[in-house]
Amino acid sequence: MGRRRWGDRLLSIHAWAVYLFLYAPILVLVVFSFNDSRFSFWRGFTLRWYAAMFQNHQIMRALENSLVVAGWTMLAATLLGTLTAFVLVRHRFPGKSLLEALVYVPIILPSVIMGVSLLATFVLAGLRPGRTAIILGHVAFAASFATVAIRARLVGFDRNLERAAMDLGAGRWQTFRHVTLPLVGPGILAGALLAFTLSLDDVVITFFTAGPGSTTLPLYIFSAVRLGVSPEINALSTLILVVTAGVLILADWVRRWGVNHVKPAAGAAGRGEPEEPERMGGDGA
Repeated sequence: MGRRRWGDRLLSIHAWAVYLFLYAPILVLVVFSFNDSRFSFWRGFTLRWYAAMFQNHQIMRALENSLVVAGWTMLAATLLGTLTAFVLVRHRFPGKSLLEALVYVPIILPSVIMGVSLLATFVLAGLRPGRTAIILGHVAFAASFATVAIRARLVGFDRNLERAAMDLGAGRWQTFRHVTLPLVGPGILAGALLAFTLSLDDVVITFFTAGPGSTTLPLYIFSAVRLGVSPEINALSTLILVVTAGVLILADWVRRWGVNHVKPAAGAAGRGEPEEPERMGGDGA
């Protein structure tokens, strides 16, 4: 028992040391965003750097670009990811195995290589660097992440629920709206939030596809830190950190909600409980 207790303590110390190594720089960043001094020593608490950040027109322009790019990327990547996931899970066709492998290429491919390839493709297509090029570049890799998240949800989907709804008189659209979408919806929403976060944080691909007037927040920070890390950059980085963490927490909550609430409801319907199927049939009559 004594050796086991010491082993548990050592593992606990090791875990805390790893977490400290990973998250201490982030904590320092957040703390010094409230520092009243421009230098590395602590003078006192202040919010003036956040006020200065919101009064900076370049930062606000970069924020607008980031939100527009992330929003359109989320919509396009979610649509492509949903369609691709349904095709891969529910259909058989020549080259399916190759397509499944290609889905993972943007995930494992180094961002620099993908950025260069996208730049070369846009030049050949005659598309000038700018906001549209950034959106297309972000969709190119975010769609793969959305596909993986949605496909994982579809793999465990019980299609007998759809067949039962259609046998009771529901049409294809009613079946999709009342049965398929509620069951797959958490996966779709999680994929959308993941695509939004990846687009909001991207630097490398944005660097290769951005043009004049299309600078995003991460690209602005990357350019500004070359002159030194100012308190405004600390405040801006903290803001991005909070938004990103909030989106990820929301995505994880949606995934857990789907596991804890949707699956039990699906299991009850699969056991033949009459309430939902009868109501479905009534809608379809």
